[in-house]
Amino acid sequence: MNDQNFFSIDRLVEFGMSAAIAQQMVKSMNQNMQSMYVPGSIQSMPQPAPAIYYVAIDGQQTGPLNEAELTRLIMQKQINKDTLAWMPGMAAWQPIEQIPAILKVIALTPPPLEN
Repeated sequence: MNDQNFFSIDRLVEFGMSAAIAQQMVKSMNQNMQSMYVPGSIQSMPQPAPAIYYVAIDGQQTGPLNEAELTRLIMQKQINKDTLAWMPGMAAWQPIEQIPAILKVIALTPPPLEN
């Protein structure tokens, strides 16, 4: 066989080895990319810890509450914008209307259905 021919044994071996090395490189790069933190990437962003809330209902501390439990209390009208609340990181209890994290929950809570 002619060495210039694509089908020569040397060319086929060279091609096969090149393909195998390329596969190994792609596999290695994929593994590294999956473990890499890329700012702004949704898949690599760490999930925030669930928020914990405490509210004062009838003068009694209620909590810890997650967002679903807080939403239930809002829908049942057991708490309103004047209800005192606290969450980790706050120095003191404050009315809900002064706590942006809880106002976000209120804004996302649907109004009651009209019958």
